[in-house]
This record gives sequence, structure tokens and C-alpha cells, in this order.
Amino acid sequence: MSNVLGIDVGGSGIKGALVDTETAELVSDRMRVDTPQPSTPEAVAAAVKQLVALLDYNGAVGCTFPAIVKNGVMHSAANVDQGWIGLDGQSLFEQVVGMPFVVLNDADAAGVAEMTFGAGKGRGGIVILLTFGTGIGSAVFLDGKLLPNTEFGHLQLRGKAAEARAAARIKEEKDLSWEEWAGRVNEYLMHLEFIFSPDLFILGGGVSKRHEKFFKYLTLKTELVPAYFFNDSGIIGAAMAAAAKQQ
Repeated sequence: MSNVLGIDVGGSGIKGALVDTETAELVSDRMRVDTPQPSTPEAVAAAVKQLVALLDYNGAVGCTFPAIVKNGVMHSAANVDQGWIGLDGQSLFEQVVGMPFVVLNDADAAGVAEMTFGAGKGRGGIVILLTFGTGIGSAVFLDGKLLPNTEFGHLQLRGKAAEARAAARIKEEKDLSWEEWAGRVNEYLMHLEFIFSPDLFILGGGVSKRHEKFFKYLTLKTELVPAYFFNDSGIIGAAMAAAAKQQ
């Protein structure tokens, strides 16, 4: 099967579309529902079911989640309800929606899409993808192989988690100019650059569509590019994961 539903669960919105997993092309409208507040497991599962119905889909579903995910179980909860921790989210979604699910970390899914079809295609060495949204997600690749469930958004910077200073949400909450926010992002990226000596940074998330607004303020030695699929990378990677499990 090549047309598979990919769903990307975020702190503020849940997005989904049908994806041709052989070309990475979205073959349906991209639909979105708000992430319930509070984002309890039962409420989010109901919202995911609503999104599946909107897309009139029946089949295997790939679904990202902003957490450390091992074998479908959430081991953290970044910007979602703490009730997810220790929960088998994959089984919950399967029970509520009535379809087979593959659940994985949101940034890992975005990274796989970008490394397979997008900005990281064919790139060796150390590639770090970062998604800037409600928080900061990360995916790390060495010669194209994923190191899953990294949480670089939670590295400490000035005494707090980096995402509490440099996520896209912080720009809006503090009404920062692009230059002001870019200064925070630059400090964070330079910290990662010093620790990991990457060969390429890929910046994703919704803000990547406006990269021309802030890339000019970044002063890194490392090559830096926007995600090729912008904020759709997670949807595409989720669909790819579901398709791979069906093979």
C-alpha cells in the first residue's frame, strides 16, 4: 500500500493527510483539529478519531507524538498532559479508532521524511533536525541512521530547558521580533554545534516556512537549511512508518 494516513500530534494542533509513501506527496487535503485542553489520553484519542473520520480513511495509520516513544509506550510528555507517561498510546489509539497504528516520536518521524526524500537526502555524517513549535523536537542521524528519542529541546540553557527560551511558541508569547528570537535560537544552535560538531542542521516546524525572516541572523559554522517539507515532514514520516510495518 502506498497511500497511507499520517497524523502529527502537537501541543496545539493535530494534523493529518493521506501520503503517497513512495513519493512523499500529500494526496489529500491536509486536515487539522485542535489539540484538546487538557490533552488527556482519552481526549486526544477522540480527536485523532475525529481526524481519521474527516479524511474518510480505513487502514493502517502512522501517528507521531511529542514524547519519548518505545514500542508504542510514551515515556515522557512534552507539552501534553502528564497522564500519557507510561501509557501504551499505540494500543489506546487502536482501541478508540479501530485501526492498526504505529506511533513514534514526532521529530524522529520528521527526520526520517527529510533524510529519505527531503533536505537530508543522500547526506552522510551527523545530521541534526530540529522542529520549532510549541516545544523543540530533535532527530539525530549518523550516516543516515536514526538515533531515536533524543530530547535536545530539554537541554539546559541559562538554567532552563532550551525550548522554554527558544521554541516558536516563546516568540509569540513574549512578542519577540524575528531578530530577538533568532538570537535565542542562535545561542541554542551554537550550544548544539559545540557539543555534537554536526555536518548539517535541518530546521523544521511551522516556523520553517518563514526561514527567510530569521536565518539571516544566525551565525553558525555548520550548514543550515530549512526542512524541505516544512511542517508536513512529521505527517510524511508517520505515514512512512505505518507503510513500513505493513510490508
